[in-house]
Amino acid sequence: MAVRTTGDAAVGEADTRTRIVRATAMLLQRQGYEGTSIKRISAEARVTQGSVYHFFPGGKEQLAVEALRHGAEEFTELLRAGLDSAEDPAEAVAACAVRLADTLRVSSWTDGCPVAATALETIGASPDIQRASAQALRQWQELLAAKLTTGGVPDAAARALACTIISTLEGAELICRVSADAAALHTAAVHLAQLVRLHMS
Repeated sequence: MAVRTTGDAAVGEADTRTRIVRATAMLLQRQGYEGTSIKRISAEARVTQGSVYHFFPGGKEQLAVEALRHGAEEFTELLRAGLDSAEDPAEAVAACAVRLADTLRVSSWTDGCPVAATALETIGASPDIQRASAQALRQWQELLAAKLTTGGVPDAAARALACTIISTLEGAELICRVSADAAALHTAAVHLAQLVRLHMS
């Protein structure tokens, strides 16, 4: 009979914790903060509720913060992949919108922004969640602004334009989810590219 080493146990615990965080991130995207219970998280992650509290003694709020960070990093990778897909910033921004549309379609319009729903539900009620949400939005804007500056957009204009891009993507994503149609994000792709080119000229 094999003896489980301390290292094996540590790996197992890390895997369990990651599974809980990923399950929570998915549920927050699809059901929001109020609609996501510890019981539902434990079922989705295939762990006991005791295990959830073992890793997250702060309960649902602590877990939501970790899940938001995880989801935000995944969204960052989606944006980065879009931005890296084209040298031209206008084409790159359009690619981000198209990739987001594709992701929504594949998930049957359930896997949207990992931050929006939870942030809106908890404004004024959870400073920790609000800080994590604000940090994610800043990170995305900084990523976009950095790409825009490579196309000759001045720093201040790049930051303002990045904010506009994120705002547009968030709004278009909401329309896509509600209508179960990718048209809004494809429209956003066209017009955001035009807007970026205006700032590059």
